[in-house]
Amino acid sequence: MDLVSSIHQHFDDSAHVKQNSKTALTQPISDSAHAMAQCLKNDGKILCCGNGGSAADSQHFAAELINRFEIERPALAAIALTTDSSVITSIANDFDYNQIFSKQVRGLGRDGDILLAISTSGNSVNVIAAIEAAHERKMVVIALTGRDGGKMKTSLKEGDIHICVPAQNTARIQEVHLLSLHCICDGIDQILFGVNK
Repeated sequence: MDLVSSIHQHFDDSAHVKQNSKTALTQPISDSAHAMAQCLKNDGKILCCGNGGSAADSQHFAAELINRFEIERPALAAIALTTDSSVITSIANDFDYNQIFSKQVRGLGRDGDILLAISTSGNSVNVIAAIEAAHERKMVVIALTGRDGGKMKTSLKEGDIHICVPAQNTARIQEVHLLSLHCICDGIDQILFGVNK
């Protein structure tokens, strides 16, 4: 396959996965926007975590809440647990890499806050540990996964929300994760600030 055909195939595959995901994910995305809006309205905050591309999505989402998505509005409370290199490396060095998020959740999380936990496979050990820590702190968990949801699916409790992309390919799952996060940002703005498109 030549490069042009390969590029066309990536676009076609991405569009196909997004269309296939739309019906399955609309309700959990809507539920996530409502849960986050209520959390923020009650002076709570959203803690976000993930590894690799999911770490980038965590930071992207936190930036759009703190700064802006598509409208000018007040800053919203969000923290990406992937950004403080001193905290992450000290935990990894002194304890274990699998605790880099859970120790932060225990230190920063409060009853009424939300943990946004992202893993394409659903099997990231440090993200699962963060979910357990969030439950200890009486936080709601919103999980973004793919494939069959992995071990994260069984880590969730009643009241948590699972956005599981029905796809196998990591790149396609990540693309739908980003679209889902943008939908959540838009939903939060609509709910809190009455923005209608």
